[in-house]
Amino acid sequence: MARASLFLGILCFALIAGPCAAGAADAPPAAAAPAPASLPDYVLQPSDLIRVQVFQEDGLQREVRLSQESKVTLPLIGTINLTGMTVRQATELIETLYDRDYLVRPQVSVSVLEYAVRTVNVLGAVNKAGPVAFPTEQSMSLLDAIGGAGGFTRLADRSRIKVTRQTADGKTEAQIIDADAIIQGRKKEDWPLQKGDVIYVPERIF
Repeated sequence: MARASLFLGILCFALIAGPCAAGAADAPPAAAAPAPASLPDYVLQPSDLIRVQVFQEDGLQREVRLSQESKVTLPLIGTINLTGMTVRQATELIETLYDRDYLVRPQVSVSVLEYAVRTVNVLGAVNKAGPVAFPTEQSMSLLDAIGGAGGFTRLADRSRIKVTRQTADGKTEAQIIDADAIIQGRKKEDWPLQKGDVIYVPERIF
C-alpha cells in the first residue's frame, strides 16, 4: 500500500512538473532592451554617426557619418544637408523626401550611435586651463566651461572674458562677456558656446 502511494505521488509530480519544465525550456528568450533613444532636440554635429531606419523598409536602413559639411547620403533620396538640424528636424526632412517621390507616409527613425567630440578651449586665469568637452547631447554655457576648467583664479577679471569664434564662412569673431553680470543676475541668460570656441579669462589690472 505504501509503495502504491509512493508510485502515485511520483506519477502526479511528473505530470504536474513535466509540462511546466517543458514550457520553461520552450519559452522564448527575453528580448534585449532597446538602446536609449536620442534626444529629439539634440543638434546634429559633423562626424556624428547616425542610424536612419524606415519602418518596414529594411533595405533603406543606413548607418552614416555626417561629413564636415553636415551632409549624409541615403538610398533613393541622395545627399542631404543636415546643418544645424536637430534629430527631430532631420527625421522630418527625411520623411518628407521619401514621401515626395518614393514611399507612402513613411515612418522614419533617426538615432545617434556615436557622438562627435565637441570641445572648447578655456585659457588664462582659470585653475585648469585647456580643452573642456561638451556633455553628451547637451549644450554648454560660458560658466559651464569655466567650471569645467576648475573655476576662476583669485586674480581673474570676470568682467572682461573674451570669447573667440570661427564662423561658418571662415571669419573670426570676438566678444567680450561680463561673467559677473551673469553671476549676479544682471543678465538673464548665460552665454551659449559652440564647438571650437576659445575662452580667455584675463587677470585683473591693479
